[in-house]
Amino acid sequence: MNSSGNNISICAVIPCFNEKQNLFQTVLKTHEHIENIIVVDDGSTDDSAEEIKNKDYVTILKHEINLGKGAALVTGLTYAAEKGFDYSICLDADMQHDPDSIPDFIEEMKLKKCDIVVGNRLNNIQKMPVQRRASNFLTSWLLSIKTGVKILDSQSGYRLLSLENISEILPKFAGFEAESEMLVKAARNNFKICFVNIPTIYNDNKSKMKSFKAIIGFIKVLFI
Repeated sequence: MNSSGNNISICAVIPCFNEKQNLFQTVLKTHEHIENIIVVDDGSTDDSAEEIKNKDYVTILKHEINLGKGAALVTGLTYAAEKGFDYSICLDADMQHDPDSIPDFIEEMKLKKCDIVVGNRLNNIQKMPVQRRASNFLTSWLLSIKTGVKILDSQSGYRLLSLENISEILPKFAGFEAESEMLVKAARNNFKICFVNIPTIYNDNKSKMKSFKAIIGFIKVLFI
């Protein structure tokens, strides 16, 4: 799908930190569906972006030090809004978000006029580690209570966002809890939040999400 089809301009924002192994493949597969790609290199030390730096459809934004995924999302989404894109699809660089699901997000957005479409992995939990499964069910339940909106997957970073009023939901937290924070702010500002089922993919990559730190961050989100 051409990202400018139907007069809607859509870019991709891909935060990355030391993802040399997977970033190139993620970008290539994403480009099959999205014309313009913004990669936010969040202080990588492994030359993650080396193989994509000459791709004319890729813009690379660089943090000199690792600031966290939340900070990378702020950088990428702010840049996308400033460039005049209507929507941004956010996905991780580690190939745990299959770019071939992108058309499903766009179709759901158009069908239901959503401001945010979140990828829901909890419809197929067999491949999800038990501890992640438990924490995600708990955090999704707590966020549903806080926001008054049924949150199916609070921890999913695979999502399509309207950029029209993106400044209202950009996170203050710099870590992984930023994605839950954005859902709280979106509900508070009456953004229409939708969900689309996506595959649950866990590969051999070691998760960058530290359990204790993530729990503390989520508790902070509950009190914003």
